[in-house]
Amino acid sequence: MIDFRPDQPKSEQVLAEMRRRIKEGHYKPGYPVPGEPRMAEEFGIARRTARKVINALIAEGLVYTVRNIGTFAADPNTGGPPEQISPQVDPEQTEAE
Repeated sequence: MIDFRPDQPKSEQVLAEMRRRIKEGHYKPGYPVPGEPRMAEEFGIARRTARKVINALIAEGLVYTVRNIGTFAADPNTGGPPEQISPQVDPEQTEAE
């Protein structure tokens, strides 16, 4: 949850947080990002605000959607789906091997 500032629209603050998460690799290319319902719940915002944030991320090429499946982090070079999706490695699993 964000500690929202009253002098800036919530959509801009959530958009900035989602940009930060994507650019820092919290969401890897080809992997899901929160959709409208989950984003609304996580940040305590209206679904229409979440939709506005997702549409802005799509316009910026940071995410892409697959109809009836979800919204995913985009390849930073193309703004669309990555050619290959790298598996996420669980550090505990590699130590056990």
